[in-house]
Amino acid sequence: MWMTAPRRLPALLALFLLCAPTLCRAQNIDGTHTTEAPQMIDGPQTPPPTPKRASMNNDSVLRMSRAGLGEDLILQTIATQPGQYTTDPDTLIELKQSGLSDAIITAMVNHGRIRITPDRPAPAEAPEVNEIGVYYKDNQGRWVAIEPEIVHIKTGGWLKSTATDGIIKQDHNGHVNGKESKLLLPRPIEFLIYTADGVVASEYEYLRFRLNSNSREFRALTGGVFHSTGGAQRDEMPFAPVKTGPHTYTFTVGRDTPGGEYGILPPGTGNITNGGKIYTFAISE
Repeated sequence: MWMTAPRRLPALLALFLLCAPTLCRAQNIDGTHTTEAPQMIDGPQTPPPTPKRASMNNDSVLRMSRAGLGEDLILQTIATQPGQYTTDPDTLIELKQSGLSDAIITAMVNHGRIRITPDRPAPAEAPEVNEIGVYYKDNQGRWVAIEPEIVHIKTGGWLKSTATDGIIKQDHNGHVNGKESKLLLPRPIEFLIYTADGVVASEYEYLRFRLNSNSREFRALTGGVFHSTGGAQRDEMPFAPVKTGPHTYTFTVGRDTPGGEYGILPPGTGNITNGGKIYTFAISE
């Protein structure tokens, strides 16, 4: 005997739940049914690896030039992309002969330098100035030590200084390996010299290098006498350090200073056999 409607509802509900997985399968066009949907996996998913940017090199720049890309675009790419460029004298000649402009070649040369700009802080925290050396002030107002380079000194001829009552002074001819410093600074630049006991900043020499194919050279007069006979043929630059504390002197290089390679030579630098040191930097054009 059939059950009455109220009593049949629980049985029909149980039958529907039993058949639901089969009834809910999707039917394909060919009449087959799909399998059940895959279960979602809980937990964080590993993101795909970020592709590494290819590093630029000499060949990259040459390909861009040969493809007809404009100078501005190539310069922007050199400035914004990681790169490692070969810029020895022979390679620079080859790059020029390949049609690269002076601006592009200069950008390649300067790419590996430490460049201080208003929106880029110095590469490391400035030390407290209590050690002998030469420092520059970065854009955060901190004193940063300049790394010295080795300079070899040989003595030249003897010249008589009209500014020192006939006292004989001796020429210094300095030689530093490499065509450029690793430090490139924008003008104006504020410098600090921290001297040893008994030494004053006027005993230092502020020099502009003469550039050779693979070195920097200068000619100076012992003792830093700038206004002397033949001084115009030397490479000393006038500067006026001001004492601001014990052992501490500061001076500023103005905006009108021409670009180029420079150095600050401490007193007592050795001769050509044992070498000495000079604090080197470049001023941007």
